[in-house]
Amino acid sequence: MTIGRFLGALFSIAPGLALAAAPAPIIPDTPAGHALAAWLDAFNSGDRARFQSFQKAHAPWLSLDQEMNQRARTGGYDLVTIDKGDKLWIVFRVKERASSAQTLGSLVVRSSDADHIRLLRLAPAGANAAEVVLDEAQRSRVIDGAAKLLAQFYLFPDVGRTTAEKLGTQQKQGAYRDITDGRIFAIRLTDDLRTLTGDKHVTVDFFAKSTPPAEPTARPRPDPARLAATNCGFAKAEHYPPNIGYLKLNGFEEPDHCGSTAVAAMTFLADSDSIIIDLRDNGGGAPRMAALISSYLFDEVVHLDDLYDRNQNITEQFWTVPYVPGKKKAGKNVFVLTSNRTFSAGEVFSYDLKSLKRATLIGETTAGGAHTVAPHRIDDHFFIRVPFGRFVNPITKTNWESTGVEPDVKVPAAEALDEALKRARSGH
Repeated sequence: MTIGRFLGALFSIAPGLALAAAPAPIIPDTPAGHALAAWLDAFNSGDRARFQSFQKAHAPWLSLDQEMNQRARTGGYDLVTIDKGDKLWIVFRVKERASSAQTLGSLVVRSSDADHIRLLRLAPAGANAAEVVLDEAQRSRVIDGAAKLLAQFYLFPDVGRTTAEKLGTQQKQGAYRDITDGRIFAIRLTDDLRTLTGDKHVTVDFFAKSTPPAEPTARPRPDPARLAATNCGFAKAEHYPPNIGYLKLNGFEEPDHCGSTAVAAMTFLADSDSIIIDLRDNGGGAPRMAALISSYLFDEVVHLDDLYDRNQNITEQFWTVPYVPGKKKAGKNVFVLTSNRTFSAGEVFSYDLKSLKRATLIGETTAGGAHTVAPHRIDDHFFIRVPFGRFVNPITKTNWESTGVEPDVKVPAAEALDEALKRARSGH
C-alpha cells in the first residue's frame, strides 16, 4: 500500500483525528474578544476562587453556583469557531469537553466600560433556529421607532430630539450593520442610547416571542411566581449580636403585592437596638415600597420626595404614612449599605434618609438613576423604556441623577457590613 492510500484509509476510518489536529481559532484582539478569553480561562480552570474573582471584576450578575455546576457538568469548553463580531460583541461556538455537544455563545461588553460584560448567553447549537434573524430593514425600523418615541416622550424634549438625530447618524455610519441577533442588537442600542442621553434608565428590550400590540401599563402586574421566588426582594432578615437587626433588600416591589412581606420583615426587626438595611444589590423598583419601609423609621408624617411627570405635567408627592402595622423604630440608629450597583428606587430610599439625617449611609457611591420610566412598543419584538419623570427632593431641591448618592462613610462595598456592625456596636 502506498503512503497516500494508507493516509486516505486512515482518515476514512478516523476522521476525528483530522479535526483534532485543526488549530484553535484566533480570538479577536478586541474588548469583546478579551472578555471571551478571560471567561474561558476562568471557567475552564474549574477553580471556584478564580472564577469568583473573574465574576466580581467582569460579570457580577453571573451566579457563581450555577457557573460551577455547569463547569462540573461540561468539563469545560473548547473554542470551536468565532462566527462573527465587532469591537463590543462576539458570536462564537464551543464544544463541551465531557461530550461532543456544541454550544452557541453570544457576548457583549459595555461601550463605556469594556471590562463589564453586559451579556453572556450560551444555548445548544440549533436552539436559535426558530428565533428572529434581523435584517437591515428590521434594524432600521427599530432604530427609527426608538428615535421617534424618545423625541415624543423623553423627560427633556431637547435631549430626546438631539438623541434621535445622533442615533440616525450612527445608523447611517453602519454602527449596527452586522448584528442579526435581537438580544445583541437591543443591548448595543441600549448602550448607545444611555451614552447619548447620559440617562441610565433608557432601555431597549427584545422579546423572542411575538408580543401583542396592546401598550403595556407603566405599572404592569408582576408575575406571582417571580415574587414568590424572590420573596418580594426581601432576601434576608436576621439578628447580629448583641441586638442588631439586619435586612437585605434586593428590590422594591409594589406594596399592593408585597406589603405583607414588608410588614413581616419590619416586625421581625421591631425590637432591635439598631437596624442595618443592606441595599448593595438593590436594583430599584417601586418608590411606594421605599416610602412604606421609611414609614417605620419616623414617628411623625414626613415629606420624602416629589416626582415630576413630564407627560402629564403633574407632581406626585411621597410621604411617610402615619400608621403601619407593628412597632415603629423612630430614634433607633439606622445604617444603609450601598454599592455602585444600588440603583433607582434603592437610591430614592438612600437619598431621602440621608437628606432627612435619619440614617448613616455606608459603602460606595450609587449608580445614579433618578428618573422614572414607561415602556413603549416599537414592534412585535422590541420595546423601549423611556424616562418621563424625575425625583426632586424637597430639602435639596435636586436629585442624584448621574452623580449617584454619596455615602456618609466611604468604604468598599464588600466591607460595608463589617463597618456598620462596628458602628452599631459602639453606638455611633
